[in-house]
Amino acid sequence: MAKIEDILQERILVLDGAMGTMLQRYKFQEEDFRGERFANWEHPLQGNNDLLTLTQPEAIAEVHRKYFAAGADIVETNTFSSTTIAMADYYMEDLVYELNYESARIAKMVADEFTAKEPNKPRFVAGSIGPTNKTASMSPDVNDPGFRAVSFDELRIAYKQQVEALLDGGSDILLVETIFDTLNAKAALFAIEEVKEERNIAVPIMVSGTITDASGRTLSGQTAEAFLISISHIPILSVGFNCALGANQLVPHLEVLASRTSQAVSAHPNAGLPNAFGEYDESPEQMAAQIKEYVEKSLVNIVGGCCGTTPEHITAIAELVKEYKPRSLFVGR
Repeated sequence: MAKIEDILQERILVLDGAMGTMLQRYKFQEEDFRGERFANWEHPLQGNNDLLTLTQPEAIAEVHRKYFAAGADIVETNTFSSTTIAMADYYMEDLVYELNYESARIAKMVADEFTAKEPNKPRFVAGSIGPTNKTASMSPDVNDPGFRAVSFDELRIAYKQQVEALLDGGSDILLVETIFDTLNAKAALFAIEEVKEERNIAVPIMVSGTITDASGRTLSGQTAEAFLISISHIPILSVGFNCALGANQLVPHLEVLASRTSQAVSAHPNAGLPNAFGEYDESPEQMAAQIKEYVEKSLVNIVGGCCGTTPEHITAIAELVKEYKPRSLFVGR
């Protein structure tokens, strides 16, 4: 199969859209999340989308198929919260290896189906590594600024377990995403480097931060440039931003990255900003019209969607980027 590094030189790659948005369409109830296997689990499980990999695997495979059919080159595994740290909310820490392995295996199976049908357009699986629900840089207790809910080492160990399982299941790429605290991301990147060294392998790494508001900073206070500098010691495939903002609000931050890195730049924004009900209203046409600015300015190499995006959004994006050349990967060298 062609290497993703080579394909990035030729065209803009399309990432999938939101997994959660698609799973909401199924209207799964508590018993659907439980399935037979977890029918007697002592704690509520509704909302644990990553668990659906084990209890509703056909639905997960179907979502991947819809995104590939829409034009995605890369789909993300259903593992955004599949660390012992995040799964502790459901008392499911012991399931973490299986969750990651099975999610990667299902995504890879679907990717291989599509690659077999269109060998000239190979499909890839990105193992999704979310930020966890704890932050290593800030205190969750306003009365105790020095307190930390999690340590760097605890994060590193949790991420290492996730990375090993994602690779064992068949992930082609590792995507450290929705980074609100760069210290968490550094723990993930450190864990990835450990696994690469132990296994003597190379694996492409995508890194995607999240700008939380109009200040143009991550939650832990970094500007786009500071974020880039603080992860630049790691060999990565791409750096970019996702979530939090709609497509047009991301433009100035992508401009900073695009002018300062020789790596690929990625973006997978939300379908606009959430409305009063927490829903995303931006249509595929509206979102594609905004992303047009990215490709006209040669800001991106990989583009997709985050919260609120669907296969319809990905189709619109895929149709748009076909007409444009990717950003040159020699900027800043």
